[in-house]
Amino acid sequence: MPSDLHMHTTFSDGKLTPEELVAAAKNAGLHYMAITDHDTVEGIVELYENGHYPSRGIHIIPGIEFSAHHPTREIHILGFNLDIYYRALADKLNEVTEARWTRFSEMIEKLQALGYNISEADVLTIAGASKSISRSHIGRVLVKKGYFTSVREAFDAVLKKGTPAYVPHYHLEATEIIALIKAAGGTPVLAHPKLIGDDELVRELCQIGIEGIEAFYPQHDEADTARYLAMAEEFGLLVSGGSDFHGYPTRYPSELGVFTIEDKWAEKFYRPQQQLG
Repeated sequence: MPSDLHMHTTFSDGKLTPEELVAAAKNAGLHYMAITDHDTVEGIVELYENGHYPSRGIHIIPGIEFSAHHPTREIHILGFNLDIYYRALADKLNEVTEARWTRFSEMIEKLQALGYNISEADVLTIAGASKSISRSHIGRVLVKKGYFTSVREAFDAVLKKGTPAYVPHYHLEATEIIALIKAAGGTPVLAHPKLIGDDELVRELCQIGIEGIEAFYPQHDEADTARYLAMAEEFGLLVSGGSDFHGYPTRYPSELGVFTIEDKWAEKFYRPQQQLG
């Protein structure tokens, strides 16, 4: 059976609630799945506290996706099998969330000054349950109001680095993220290494405590996958992979089950006796 270890819910920038995502994963025939929302584990908390985790018919791996600080590159680090109630993790995530809200408010102010009729309430309506407000939420409002035809167009015009409404994001250092994941009992994995755009930097990251690498990813071609599988072997890392599913028709894959990995990779991350709290 296939598996997918990278997906998002409404608790960050995904379209489906945690319950809907689990149901969709079951319908797609997935055997293992990991929920990896940006800077939050609240989706897993909701499943657990409502009796949906663990779940019959599918193995759920609690996860998260952090953005790490770097002056020129985008580095994302996944954490699998975290203790979602680990106090130091909760404290740090609260700190990151507060910084996200400050950034969000500043970006809205900049857009308003540029003449865009957009409010914080507009974005919060789009974001729903998410505490992890992101630029994609703002982009979707700009598209809804007719300023742009796609979120990508909105990013290119006003939201990405170097454009008029951009505000720098507060990021933890990669070493700090790795240490935090491990302290919470988890496994740190380097996400979509090709998107970093610098394989020498990828090699450096593989040697500072990372324990896995996401070799299988929709934007990796066969040569990329082979290269990262070789790095995994060289540095003794676990191999991960996933679709980075968000649930929007304009973003590939638009459905779960379109991009998957073999169970033999996913099962190495699964802990059947995972204890929370």
